[in-house]
This record gives sequence, structure tokens and C-alpha cells, in this order.
Amino acid sequence: MIDFGLRDRVILVTGAGSGIGRAVALHAATQGARIAVVDFSEADADGVVTEIKEAGGTAVALVADVRAEAEVEAAVSRCEEVLGPLDGVVACAGISRPAPAESLTLEGWSQVIDTNLTGAFLTARIAGSRLLARGGSLVVVSSVDGLGGHAGRVHYSASKFGVAGIVKSLAIEWGRRGVRVNAVAPGPVDTPLLRAIHSDEALAGGILVRTPLGRLALPADQANAILFLLSDAAAFVTGTLLPVDGGLTAGCFNDEPLS
Repeated sequence: MIDFGLRDRVILVTGAGSGIGRAVALHAATQGARIAVVDFSEADADGVVTEIKEAGGTAVALVADVRAEAEVEAAVSRCEEVLGPLDGVVACAGISRPAPAESLTLEGWSQVIDTNLTGAFLTARIAGSRLLARGGSLVVVSSVDGLGGHAGRVHYSASKFGVAGIVKSLAIEWGRRGVRVNAVAPGPVDTPLLRAIHSDEALAGGILVRTPLGRLALPADQANAILFLLSDAAAFVTGTLLPVDGGLTAGCFNDEPLS
């Protein structure tokens, strides 16, 4: 495993109870970072902290709904009380609720926008204000759906396009104050949730054929990119949206045979 030089750094990860957030928390902990595992599910957060501690790492489980300003504020404050001043933040909490645009209710729209966009902003604003006191790195998890549209996910895509605006604006505001702000844009990631939604045949015909590297991303692929952005190796990287998609968004004709 690559050593990203994160030993003894305090890193807060939202949505850390599962998926990409969990992978980030576990990978950073193996590097010696002290991890605040923030999740809506107490059981999931506790489970990740148990894994980290059993491996000899340091972590605290914190329950918060990223849509609730007071809960995010409480989680960030508790993180610093227990682990020390923040060095890095990963805003990973998000949901996807596919629905045709013509039948998407305002409630359905708001659930996704409030979690993915407002939640990312609240995390960035509240945790970022702590980073401004001493410098650090903020990484927001976006999506390839923040680079292009996706049928049945108008609300999800809108939220991820919005994340790009947050990242680029904060990079400009905070760069001279010692805080770098970036995002990763994952393509489809091999998780139980993805497998539950798509059959092997659908994945092969709809995704893998369009992915130059010919496979789904693993959560660890996303975690490695995020840890790079948190690290000093990315000291001159800010305001960027990094696709971690196996080449899915490289072009329009990814599935064309050579001729």
C-alpha cells in the first residue's frame, strides 16, 4: 500500500459507515491517521470504528444527519474534542434515488438535493472553518454524473454538478488561507448496492463495455485517490474534479472496436 504520509493527522469522513466512505476511513486509519467516522447509522459507524480499533488504529464513531446543521456542528466539535484539531475532511455522505423526471416529486427531489448538495456544503462550511485556523485539505465525493447527465437521475446529477460549484468556489476563497478543496468523480463502484440494482449482464453490456479499463471501480480505488488529495503529494492541487472512472468519461466512442 502507498504511504500517503497521513500518520497522526485527524481526518473526518462523512458517510463513513459504508461504501467509499468506509474504504476511506479504513485506508486512512492503516496509514496512522486518527479517524472520525461520521454516519447517519450508528450501527454502521460503530462497526467501522470496531474494525479500525481491532487493527490497532484510532477512531471515534459520530452520528449525524448531514442535512442538519446542528448535528454536523456537534460532530465536528466532538471530533476535535476527542481526536484533536482537524487536518482533513472527506464529505462522502450521499444518496441516489432513481426516478423519471416527469414523475419525480418535490419531496424526492429535495431528499437528494438536501443530502448530496446541502449536506456537502454544511460539511464543508462547518469543518472547513476549523481547517482555516491551521490549513488542511477538504475532499468532496462527486460523481461522473456531475460531468454529464443521466436518465432517471436528474436530481442526483444536479446535486453533483452543484458539488463542482462548491469545490471550485471554495478553492478560490480558501486557497490563500491554506486550505485546498478538491473533489473526486467516481464511476460505478463495485458494491453490494450496485450488484443488487444491476445484473451481471447489465453491467457488462451497459458499463464495462464503455469502460476502457474493463472493470468496475473498487472502493479502494476511490479511497486511494482521496488519500492522495488529502496528502502533501497534492500540495499544489486545488479546485479540481478528478474522475476516478477507469476512463468511462474519456470519450464518446469507448465501446467502438478498433478498425
